[in-house]
Amino acid sequence: MNLLSELDTIISSLGIPVESGVFSEKAPDTYAVLISLNDVFEAYADDRPEFDNQGVRISLYSKNEYIKPKNRIIKALLNAGITITGRVYLGFENDTEYFHYSIDVEKIYEFEMEE
Repeated sequence: MNLLSELDTIISSLGIPVESGVFSEKAPDTYAVLISLNDVFEAYADDRPEFDNQGVRISLYSKNEYIKPKNRIIKALLNAGITITGRVYLGFENDTEYFHYSIDVEKIYEFEMEE
């Protein structure tokens, strides 16, 4: 499992449409975009990484009230054991008429070589 797929599952389960990178469909009134921030090997043993620290920015966009979906996402993240490293209200975007809120998260996974 990786953080992007775990976040996709969590946010989708809340009924909030979510995509990675860019929202490719016609944007609904409330949606989220996931942007990978970092993948860092935190611990080494015998010059081999054991853990992968993954970071993702969740950008939440809402035409209406953003606080309730933001709080639902935060509660779900904490319940899933995901660390929240930052939360920022980025403001109202006049050109798109969306409120924009971002949540930065990290989670450490045991490193597995994918084949």
